[in-house]
Amino acid sequence: MQAPSTVNQLLGLVLFLVPGMTYQFLRERWRGPVPGEAELGARILRAVTAGVALNGVYAVIAGPALVGAWRRAERAGIGGAVAERPRTAGLCALLLFLVVPAAAAAAVSYGERRRARSVYRPVPSAWDYAFGVRADSGPRYVRARLKDGTWVGGWFGERSYASGYPSEADLYLQSSYRMGTDGSFGPRVEGTDGIYLRMADVDVVELVNAPGGSGHDGTG
Repeated sequence: MQAPSTVNQLLGLVLFLVPGMTYQFLRERWRGPVPGEAELGARILRAVTAGVALNGVYAVIAGPALVGAWRRAERAGIGGAVAERPRTAGLCALLLFLVVPAAAAAAVSYGERRRARSVYRPVPSAWDYAFGVRADSGPRYVRARLKDGTWVGGWFGERSYASGYPSEADLYLQSSYRMGTDGSFGPRVEGTDGIYLRMADVDVVELVNAPGGSGHDGTG
């Protein structure tokens, strides 16, 4: 295969790949990644394959018109052709590079979701879901069992912070509590200004609702 030698040939190659890239991006966004596409190479191959399929459909449906438009654009220059008919060029670009690939991605994603046994959510991790996405997420007690068996706990309130993807999971609780050997909460630590937990050192984390409703941290 000969490499593109002119600007028009290079632009043609890029435009040939754009529909497949749009399809792959939106399909991953709506359906979610699948195990077979964990590697970048597999995702690129799928995008190229989708691009070939979409361009094949374009050729079957409107091949002569597309070839004629491209030849006129080559003679006049890409910039000149766009300047001559900007609305037509914009409409064609939207249809070929966005609308049709998006419709194909939506149809495939919908079919895969209907057959799937689980529901995909566009949240990178369960950690982000628990501390940032849940509709009822808010102030609460948190207790964690370290890998050596020690229990630690505290209050996750407005001054607390939980890391988000792609950072490593960690947690700052704005106040800490004395904990029993069974994980039960004791009294609030006097003078506490918070406790930091690195999830790499933790086996189990549990979120516990405050008995009196949100906003109560046990200070009375």
